[in-house]
Amino acid sequence: MALIIALSIWATGWWINAQLANGPQSDSRTISLIIPIIFGATIIAIWQVLVTMLGISPIILPPPSSIAVRFANEIPILWADFEQTILKGAMTGYVVGMIAAFAVALLADRSEFLTKGILPVGAFMAALPIVGTAPIFVKWLGSDWQSKAAVVGVMVFFPILVNTVAGLKVSSMMQRDLMRTYGAGYWPTLLKLRLPAALPFMFNGLKIATTLALIGAIVAEFFGSPTVGMGFRISTSVGQLALDMVWAEIVVAALAGSAFYGIIATIEKRMTFWHPSQREK
Repeated sequence: MALIIALSIWATGWWINAQLANGPQSDSRTISLIIPIIFGATIIAIWQVLVTMLGISPIILPPPSSIAVRFANEIPILWADFEQTILKGAMTGYVVGMIAAFAVALLADRSEFLTKGILPVGAFMAALPIVGTAPIFVKWLGSDWQSKAAVVGVMVFFPILVNTVAGLKVSSMMQRDLMRTYGAGYWPTLLKLRLPAALPFMFNGLKIATTLALIGAIVAEFFGSPTVGMGFRISTSVGQLALDMVWAEIVVAALAGSAFYGIIATIEKRMTFWHPSQREK
């Protein structure tokens, strides 16, 4: 019976989304928002039905209703964890790593030696596992948010750096020659030609870094943190078999990550409206 109900819910959601996707208003922003909402609601409804009707233990997989109740009851704790992990650790590290990456990219652009030397090192550093670097920063900087910000800064530095260096080289030689015929030196050419051309690459690195920042801040808290933070709460809740609290923290992380990515994507759309990728949208 549970399987039949689940299949019925899936079929209903599929039919509604098919009608909306093929309807006359399918390209509107409202329909573009409604379709994923219906899809997500369908998944949650199937999850609720299967867990409830099959009698799956909440220790294994809690139903969405239990997660929602726990979320509503623990808002002060969730907010404190969000503030500690996301606003302090992840955002501080993201900003510091971004500024450092842009600065090093400009230095590398002026030096062929740095360009050839730093990119292989960057690829090597980006491959280092967080489970190896996080304990080192915790030992150096303590267990508070500063060590988490350092981990995040290292994680986001190299994706932003590599994409920025690649973007600064995207302008053609003909375009640079044209700037020189107008008497433009390095800095006018950089500000008026090369940086605008590099913006899509730079934003690509920034969007990749949004996910890395959240992952880095949360995982780093597993290796030492005060009695607050999303990583701390997840690890202790797992030990207490409070899986609904773990899922509540996961919901907070997912919402924060989606909002963060959306903000960067919106800024990108505003600043690169001239780019073909944005005009097609």
